[in-house]
Amino acid sequence: MTLNSVSFLQVKDAFQYERDHLSAPFSAEIEKLFNNDVIQPLNDYEKFKRLRLKIEIEKGRPCVIVLRSVPNSVPLKPYPEIVSNLTSLFQTYLNSLLKNEAMEKREKEQALLLSQLEEEKLYLQQEVSSAYAFSDIIGSGTEMKEIYEQMSQVAFANSTVLILGETGTGKELIARGIHKTSSRKDKLMVKVNCAAIPENLIESELFGHEKGSFTGAVERRIGKFELANGGTLFLDEIGEMPFDLQVKLLRAIQEKEIERIGGRTVIKVNVRIIAATNRDLLKEVQDGNFRSDLYYRINVFPITLPALRDRKEDIPALTSYFINRFSRNAGKKVNKITSSAMKDLVAYDWPGNVRELEHLIERTILVSKGDIIKEVHLPSERKTANTEETVEYIKTNAENEKDHILYVLKKTNGKIYGRGGAAELLDMHVSTLNSRIRKLGIKKQQLFS
Repeated sequence: MTLNSVSFLQVKDAFQYERDHLSAPFSAEIEKLFNNDVIQPLNDYEKFKRLRLKIEIEKGRPCVIVLRSVPNSVPLKPYPEIVSNLTSLFQTYLNSLLKNEAMEKREKEQALLLSQLEEEKLYLQQEVSSAYAFSDIIGSGTEMKEIYEQMSQVAFANSTVLILGETGTGKELIARGIHKTSSRKDKLMVKVNCAAIPENLIESELFGHEKGSFTGAVERRIGKFELANGGTLFLDEIGEMPFDLQVKLLRAIQEKEIERIGGRTVIKVNVRIIAATNRDLLKEVQDGNFRSDLYYRINVFPITLPALRDRKEDIPALTSYFINRFSRNAGKKVNKITSSAMKDLVAYDWPGNVRELEHLIERTILVSKGDIIKEVHLPSERKTANTEETVEYIKTNAENEKDHILYVLKKTNGKIYGRGGAAELLDMHVSTLNSRIRKLGIKKQQLFS
């Protein structure tokens, strides 16, 4: 008789209940011992149907190993000697397994920490090169004073903030201001632009992935939630978040835990969420483009930023700030602007808000020849308050995209997928096309109008 006829039945110990995956390696390694004839043959007496080995492993925790012999076998060694030999062998081997597992765990934790530190270093380098800081928030009018008051009310809380406003109103600056005056100011504020990341990559960007979890995942990568742990996660353009991913984001915010793509363990995160959008999220909810439960979860403390046309008293201060900044960057000595040029700036409606003003001043500085700005070249196709020019309407990218998708859907009689479908003609994945249809508000009745 050989030890191949002896079967390992079970391992019962405190570790099994804490880490179920340990029982499988124990079983495999013990079977390997049997196959290599390391243990002397164990045979059956009628009164010893099962052999129980009581072993003390790590920190005195008890482990009971139950062995069973094959019927009708012949005993080769007395029972006490078998018990002694097996107990000693298993105790030594199990302790070795536990130590190896502890070392592997420490190595994985160290590798993860190193990866996280490298990600933080890269992110901080990018932030240092950023053009903006908290001091860049300019404005002393009534509307901005109300914004400052709201920022001071919510800064030291951990409540989720939703910043609303048109494109170019400075939503990121307000988010940074809240973070810099919060209790999390010594940790990172990590930004994720939901509109700039491809739909098939945004989940990995937020939650990270394990090596080999998908094609191209050649190494483990931590996501922005882990990178922002202890700090703030700024979700810019959250209205562009793919509908299918919104439920995972909701769970991460509510449960404060995530799972990497391809991972099997839950990772706890302590992150303060600040979201921003230029969309009317309530309308997006009504149109079925945004989850209502996610909307109510992030709409805890909304801050609505005014458009620049609604706070024109701040235009002189903003202009002066941008002149000094871009003159210094360009190595020029421009430091003034004429009153007539300033009147033109104040009279303009600024559809692009502060960002449009910023870029206009930068361009003006680059082409200026003296130290005074005498003229600013405002867009001529838009109507200003001191002119009677006819407005030439120009469609936005979203409107042009909607028209094009509608045109193709009408050509295919509403067929989206399959040969000759709209997805094939547009060279888009079916799920991506469906997502764009929802976001652009394309309705079935429009196809036959």
